[in-house]
Amino acid sequence: MSEQFTEFYYNQFDSDRSQLEQSMLTFETSQVQGAKDIVEKLVSLPFQKVGHRITTLDAQPASPNGDVLVLVTGELLVDEEQNPQRYSQVFHLIPDGSSYYVYNDIFRLNYGA
Repeated sequence: MSEQFTEFYYNQFDSDRSQLEQSMLTFETSQVQGAKDIVEKLVSLPFQKVGHRITTLDAQPASPNGDVLVLVTGELLVDEEQNPQRYSQVFHLIPDGSSYYVYNDIFRLNYGA
C-alpha cells in the first residue's frame, strides 16, 4: 500500500501539483492547513518542473484505526538543475473507505556537508 501511495503521490506532484489536496502541510518552516491553502502553497513553489527519486521508503501502522505513517527519503531534481537536492518527507495516512487520504505531510530538504 505504501509503495502505491508514494508512486501515485509523487507522479501527481511531479506532473500537476494543483491537483493535490491534503489536510495539513509543513513545508520547511511554513505550515498550512486546508486543501485550498495547501494547493496555493504547492503551486507557488519557485520551480516549474520537478522530479522525485526515492531512495528509501518505510511504513508502519500508526494506530489501531488503520492509520499509516510513511517516511520517504530521496532526491529532487528541479527545473534544469543537474545537482539533486536531498529531502525527507513523512505522510500520516488516514483510512477512508477502501482508500486513504493524507492527514499530515511534513517535508524537509536535507542540507549537509
